[in-house]
Amino acid sequence: MPGPAVWTACSLLLFTFGSLALKEKIKIKPQKLSRGWGDRITWVQTYEEGLSTMMETKKPLMVIHHKDDCPFSQALKKVFEADKSIQRMAKEDFVMLNLVHETVDKNLAPDGHYVPRILFVDPSMKVRADIIGRYSNRYYTYEPADISYCESSYRPRLGFTTVSTPFP
Repeated sequence: MPGPAVWTACSLLLFTFGSLALKEKIKIKPQKLSRGWGDRITWVQTYEEGLSTMMETKKPLMVIHHKDDCPFSQALKKVFEADKSIQRMAKEDFVMLNLVHETVDKNLAPDGHYVPRILFVDPSMKVRADIIGRYSNRYYTYEPADISYCESSYRPRLGFTTVSTPFP
């Protein structure tokens, strides 16, 4: 019968190989550019890429500033991702960018650096500070209950006259 040293050695070997096998099974998926805002939307990675794509496509750029650990950002993200009309509009009518860090363009924080905040840049490269939400203390913030207000507010101010086709 093997002694305690043999059992200890066997236990250590099993633990070591078991840990290695577990590490191989648990693979961390790379962060998607959507960050949970809508996987069926084409997202650009940087503000500069967004501006370039906007110029090529002539679609306005929607910039969503948020934080992963902000409960207000998380609540808005959940509703934004679940609303088919907003998802359709984002996919078809805009170049989309969501940022967890501020950009160097100070025009994207006309009333401060808070989250969540949504701003637009039109194809003439103008930050559309006139497209605001419902709140007088934070013009560019939206709450989950404001999601229907978003679409009705954005479309006419950005020159959209027709409604997008249904989201597949």
